[in-house]
Amino acid sequence: MGIRLNNRSERLAKIERMLFRSSHGLRVVEIAEACAVDRRTIYRDLATLEKNGVPITQENGCFLINREYYLANVRLNLNEAVALFLAARAFSRHADKQNPHVISAMNKLALATPQSVSAHIKHIAESGRATPVDRSYVDVLETTIRAWVETRNLKIWSSSTRTGEIAAREFSTYFIEPTLSGGLYAVGFDHLSESVRSLRLEWVRRARLLDTTYKIPDDFDRAPFLASMWGMTSGDTQETRVVLAFSADVTPLIKERIWHTSQRIETLDDKRCTLSMQVVDWHELLPWIRSWGAQVEVLEPLTLRHQLSAEAHQLRQLYTPSTASAQIS
Repeated sequence: MGIRLNNRSERLAKIERMLFRSSHGLRVVEIAEACAVDRRTIYRDLATLEKNGVPITQENGCFLINREYYLANVRLNLNEAVALFLAARAFSRHADKQNPHVISAMNKLALATPQSVSAHIKHIAESGRATPVDRSYVDVLETTIRAWVETRNLKIWSSSTRTGEIAAREFSTYFIEPTLSGGLYAVGFDHLSESVRSLRLEWVRRARLLDTTYKIPDDFDRAPFLASMWGMTSGDTQETRVVLAFSADVTPLIKERIWHTSQRIETLDDKRCTLSMQVVDWHELLPWIRSWGAQVEVLEPLTLRHQLSAEAHQLRQLYTPSTASAQIS
């Protein structure tokens, strides 16, 4: 039996929180027991919440909140509001595909900040609207988020990183995580391989909610999937060894932090250092490697080395004056 609250406003707030946190809804008798009141009181409270704008629906004898139309009340101080904006801004700058919900969230954050700050947030949000929206990607993202919230299984159709072929599988989403390069991954149980794997949402062509549900195991370890800044171990793709040699000038910077859980750092005789690690897709590292310019050399794999060598050759041709331009100058 729950604790009886002293006033109705506290009880209404508790009922709203209970319904929002329940993925599959609650029966009136369950709510009544949690609030230590009779069922007639709960029916009146539910009617009051609906009148106050809480989108309550009823399915199979259970009451639940329609999260697509629910506006959560979150109290933020100024520093917290700006921190959320900066996080959204950082992710949107690198994201492979635009997420219109980020733009919408920025506009709402602008309403909670002083004019000097809100003017900038609104400007960023409006400039983001110019980027085309991939509706199929947004549908996949929204469906995956709903499956995560409601702990419902998904039927997904995704492409392979190696062959590009579309394959269907059932998937249980444990969490969603972004990467430094702007990708979004869903980590969960893949029923086809019967193992926990990561799935890049940009590679999913279609997703459909299923009626079946799942439970995240109590002993599930998130740490291995959160350790890398360039993506995650997927389990269905062979990992590749990457070895990078950094100049002596930046060796102290490389040594001072953990870039990957599998990393090994060795100091060379010429005071350079090598950073070696096992990654699923070395393409995720490209923006980071390019950012070091001539201060890094790719030793392995050869495919990555050859790609950067080809890019360097193109840059050399671009910036080497031709005979005609030399005569003009």
